[in-house]
Amino acid sequence: MKATIVTIGDEILIGQIVDTNSAFIAKSLDRIGIEIDEMISISDNKQDILDAFLSLQNNVDLVIVTGGLGPTKDDITKKTFCDYFEDKLVVNQEVLAHVTQLIEGFYKRPITQINKDQALVPSKCTVLHNQVGTAPGMWMKKEGTVFISLPGVPFEMKYLVENEIVPKVIKEFDRPYIIHKTILTYGQGESLVAERIEGWEDNLPDFIKLAYLPSPGSVRLRLSARGVDKEKLETAIDEEVRSLNAIIHDIIVGFDEEETIEVVIGKLLKKENKTISTAESCTGGAIASILASVPGASNYFKGSVVSYATETKIDVLGISESLINEFSVVSAEVVSAMALSVKKKMKTDYAIATTGNAGPTKGDENAEIGTVFIALATPNEVIVEEYNFGQPREKVIDRAVIKSLELLRKEILKNVL
Repeated sequence: MKATIVTIGDEILIGQIVDTNSAFIAKSLDRIGIEIDEMISISDNKQDILDAFLSLQNNVDLVIVTGGLGPTKDDITKKTFCDYFEDKLVVNQEVLAHVTQLIEGFYKRPITQINKDQALVPSKCTVLHNQVGTAPGMWMKKEGTVFISLPGVPFEMKYLVENEIVPKVIKEFDRPYIIHKTILTYGQGESLVAERIEGWEDNLPDFIKLAYLPSPGSVRLRLSARGVDKEKLETAIDEEVRSLNAIIHDIIVGFDEEETIEVVIGKLLKKENKTISTAESCTGGAIASILASVPGASNYFKGSVVSYATETKIDVLGISESLINEFSVVSAEVVSAMALSVKKKMKTDYAIATTGNAGPTKGDENAEIGTVFIALATPNEVIVEEYNFGQPREKVIDRAVIKSLELLRKEILKNVL
């Protein structure tokens, strides 16, 4: 089965909002064996919507449309559906009762005609009940294609996808199985990883595809298998992952999409009953933010000092002014002192510290733009690494964060083993 996701709204086309709905819908459909053929965004224009529907008719099995179901005049999706399906709008009494209860019972205000108009739906559609909002979903079929209309409000869209669309699609369509397995690697670039696994990749079965998903400092390898025998697919994927692990086990940090390096670090710290703190200058608290984003991080992450200014390093971390004057704020000596200070103040087992010149200008520092010093204070020593991550500024900060987490993970594993 193939599907196309269509987002309607000028606000998306002009960059006023980011389309996160399509990503959620795509993941939800992929899990039940439906291949996303394409994602398109179109304006709030009746003819544009009709043209899109006509081009998709009988070329895909499902068309999922989001947006344009609000109560105002610029929301035209329902009327456009009626034009395309040669239908008319009628009041759905169940939807009207729900909208009335929501407005008068929950919001405690009189219902207006605009609110009541939310209960207008095409007479031929199957209504998808929206328990968490006023705009119902609509399911309509024309020849070989099912058209589904959803509200653009993310939490309403998610409710309808999970509770109405997915169960209905599973019930009404025969679908293949699609199995994905993601392997997360850190520390080597895409080209180097590809060279190391070239022989393994060349011998993958025809029904298993490999995709490289690179980001600064890391590469996700996604294996995808498609077929009708779920057990066969899962067994084949597991065998290939074991073979891959034997080749690049030194850079693999996780085996699931959600098993990011910060999640892995959190699991290691909790398992070893160890704690971590950070003292950040050039990274501006980004490392702390990532560590704290993991549920349960309070078990091992004790806090951070964002010592962006030199006086903060002196006044809060207690770094010697003479040390800074002698070696400069961007130096191995200063970053080492930062790590030791925050480790002592927070009473943690490990501490990460960063200092550097991220640019865009050199300023008063002697260090070249892109220079970053990272210190990792462990229970036994302080490890300091110097890097030059080049430019632009965002790249320097991102790579400094990733390299810091990579160094921390490797050191924890070293002590575990």
